[in-house]
Amino acid sequence: MMNCPCYTNKKGFYLMSHFPTINFRDQRLAPIWEKVQAGERLSLEDGVTMFETNDLISLGKMAHAVQRAKSGDVVYFVVNRQVNPTNICVLSCKFCDFAVKAKDADAYEMTMQEILGKLNHELHEVHIVGGLHPDWPWEFYVDMMRLIKASFPKIDIKAWTAVEIDFFSKKFKMPIAEVLAQLKAAGLSTMPGGGAEVFSERVRRLLFNQKIGGKRWLEIHDTAHRLGIPTNATMLYGHIETLEERVIHTIKLREQQDISRGFLTFIPLAFQPGDTGIKSGYTSAVDDLKTIAISRLMLDNFPHIKAYWVMLTEQVAPIALSFGADDMDGTVGEERIAHAAKATSPIQLAKAHIIKLIKSSGKVPVERDILYNPIAVHDADTIGKIPYLNCVPFYDRFENKPFRVLPLTPRQMGKLAEANQIDGGPFSLLDYWRVEKDFDLLDYGIAVRNLARSVVFYSNFPWMELEGKRLGITAETSTSIELLKVLLAHKYGVAAKLERMHPIFQASDAAHFDAVLVIGDEALIRAKAGLANFRYVFDLGKEWNDWTRLPFVFAVWALRKGTSPEKKQALIHQIEQAALDADQRHLNFGAWHGKRLGLTPAEVQVYFDGFNYRLGNSEKEAMEKFRGLLAEMEAAKAVLIS
Repeated sequence: MMNCPCYTNKKGFYLMSHFPTINFRDQRLAPIWEKVQAGERLSLEDGVTMFETNDLISLGKMAHAVQRAKSGDVVYFVVNRQVNPTNICVLSCKFCDFAVKAKDADAYEMTMQEILGKLNHELHEVHIVGGLHPDWPWEFYVDMMRLIKASFPKIDIKAWTAVEIDFFSKKFKMPIAEVLAQLKAAGLSTMPGGGAEVFSERVRRLLFNQKIGGKRWLEIHDTAHRLGIPTNATMLYGHIETLEERVIHTIKLREQQDISRGFLTFIPLAFQPGDTGIKSGYTSAVDDLKTIAISRLMLDNFPHIKAYWVMLTEQVAPIALSFGADDMDGTVGEERIAHAAKATSPIQLAKAHIIKLIKSSGKVPVERDILYNPIAVHDADTIGKIPYLNCVPFYDRFENKPFRVLPLTPRQMGKLAEANQIDGGPFSLLDYWRVEKDFDLLDYGIAVRNLARSVVFYSNFPWMELEGKRLGITAETSTSIELLKVLLAHKYGVAAKLERMHPIFQASDAAHFDAVLVIGDEALIRAKAGLANFRYVFDLGKEWNDWTRLPFVFAVWALRKGTSPEKKQALIHQIEQAALDADQRHLNFGAWHGKRLGLTPAEVQVYFDGFNYRLGNSEKEAMEKFRGLLAEMEAAKAVLIS
């Protein structure tokens, strides 16, 4: 039998070998590390212990291991611009050096043309925050969104903190949901995380008693998530808060993410002392790195942790990429708020310089959009990794030589392959066919014998009654969608209307459709939690097998043609070792990933039992059968058009 890449500790926790062995100087961290490896959630006491430790390097190793398990070898950045339309504000917060009153000499308010003049067509994101202006009408804010989208359709808008949304609600006498719905309709994509400061009523009363507290902040972000507006979250640290208050802040965010699942990233913001008199010095690099690392370890359900170079400085931010951060924000262009408080970072960082900083940390720079969809990979020798449980066997012991790893949804991987941005990966079958002239097919993939369990079709109607119905499909897949089309057209002879759902899946959105297709980890979560009271649940793997008596191949490994024989052989060796491990189906294989989805080790085993990771004759026959059915559909469509 193969050596099992796992072991159990004294408490019976199952630990995976893809996490490093750490020799702790502070032994108080050892049981915390065991909890992390076992997928156990960290407590308030754990968080305080981590802040108190002097074993900074071990703390960094823990966070970096978790970051790599989530984000591979990449660090994200965005070509963006921050716009602060006004510094005039109705509030007077003690910690703020940015806000002024209308009669102050340095007060300013931008016109719409001045705001538009800050933007250009090279940007992917604009980040808009400012003072709470006493006189601007509601139409000004809505028109700002509309005009930006009309003038720069490729720019995504991240705008208005929870404090500003609360201000709009009160000033213009509208419910929070209505404020957000109107802004979203006008062009708002996401919300920033500012205004949270730290969730402590004690601190709020002393430093910003006119501002909303944690309860209201969380309520507003919860509403945004339920409307399909993803958001960020922040914590302002390094002023008068206690270490315990910092940890409580992360726990409250974690609890909210469990509920609404709409946070994209967490950004620890180091306090800039300015002229407030609250604190005379800046946070230390040690405190900054600790806070980044602890954030990554405490916020187990947050996809990303940002090293915001504006406040960390361009010296500390690259180091933070080895302490749990996987995002560097972006070019920013012009940032007024932190610099009004005498932030020591440069006023802007050019794209080439950000790429250089990321590479200096040994990471792969990946340019992204506002939702973390990769746009460009700025390094060579990078392969994709589907970040679903069914792909765990390929990467459980994957070494980042000779290729580094970029987590990608199936559709993202296909797009980057077509754009010549990655060298290989387990491509969605449809995406491989689109690029097969440029890629060599390997003898490995992801195939199901019968039940797929993570390609699930929820419906209010049986198949034969879906004619003309609205079907919601995820933004993450291509092969599963084509399989659904084939089943509808060839097996059941019905035509329905397929519509893309929001990229950030929300269960509430699903209820607006007659049926929805859910794939990957989301499907496994929904198998536990249910979905919108749909009456029927169909497994597309089983539907295909019942019809054809063949397995179904969802993904195939492929490598770019022209790759050196040495690199190709090294990759094949790693995949073969992974396939051998998967063949053993050893106890608790994939347990760490499964636990994050709410699955027991036994449930993970049942899931894996349905997969083949090698492409044999029956898998290749199934691929050709599927390809032929797709060709028939295309031919029929062409006849109808002509």
